[in-house]
Parts: sequence; structure tokens; C-alpha cells
Amino acid sequence: MSSGGMPEPMAKRFGYAIKRAQHALRTCMDETLRPLGLTAPQYAVLSAVELDAGTSNASLARAAFVTPQTMQGILANLERENLLVRTADPGHGRILRSELTGRGRIALSRAHQLVTDVERAMITAIGDKQAEKMTPLLLRCAEALAEPANRRAEPSARRRQTRRRAVRGRADRARH
Repeated sequence: MSSGGMPEPMAKRFGYAIKRAQHALRTCMDETLRPLGLTAPQYAVLSAVELDAGTSNASLARAAFVTPQTMQGILANLERENLLVRTADPGHGRILRSELTGRGRIALSRAHQLVTDVERAMITAIGDKQAEKMTPLLLRCAEALAEPANRRAEPSARRRQTRRRAVRGRADRARH
């Protein structure tokens, strides 16, 4: 057995290591934010609203990694706690735009400090330079998986697609 309860060699797989780190981060963030009455998705929503007041519910759902249906509940809870207020969009009455309240700004400021401490604990484990190198690499991994063709295609199909593109590219260059 390896750490985390997963037997070798699965525990050493790249995807499993990322998921394990993500799960540990989420658990630690939820525990850290609990005294403020917040969860990690609520923190993500408040942070997104702070950066882009009035952003759509769909954008907030993407920022918090939840479904639009779940976002409705999160927003209702944040509004009930007087951390944000939603108002009808003047151009589209059915669209509700979210903004932080004064209480929401105070809670978010405290939450930022707590989350920074959680992130600092992770970075301390690997060092600032490694974290600076890893961040863009992890973002590239996420972007690669976000491309629909990459998610659906089997590895052999991706190789065939790549070969076809290379052949087409050579043929196009030869014509010009």
C-alpha cells in the first residue's frame, strides 16, 4: 500500500496525484473557511464576484466548478447570509447580477488571508520556484483536457488525428 490508501502503481500515476492534491486542498480549505461560515465553492463565488461584479450565474458556476443548478443554491445561501446581493439586469430582467455587500467584503477579506495560509503550506512543501514552474504546467494540463476532441478521442485516435494533420500540413506547404 502507498500513502493515501491507493495501492501501487496507481498511487504514482500523474492523474491520481493531481486528484489527491486537489482533494487535500479542498478539504483543508473547507476546514479553514468553516469558522467564517463559508465553503470552498462559496469562497470561489465571492472571489469571482469581487473581481467581476455582475458576472453571470453561468460564469460563476464555471469559476466554482459546480453546475448551474448548484450555483443557484450557493447564491441563494450567500444572499441569505447577506454576503452578496442579486439585482435584475436592466437590459435582461430575467438575468440576476451579483455584487458583494459590505459584510461580504469583510468576510472575503478574512477568507483571502486564510486561503493564502493554506496555499503557503502547499508551496512550502515544494518551494517557491517549483510552485512557479508547476502552475503553468497544471494550467496547460487543464486546457488540454478541456478541449472536447482530446477528451473523447482514444489515444490511438489522437495519434491518427495528429498524423493526418501533419500530412495535410506538409501537403498544403508543398502546394504553396
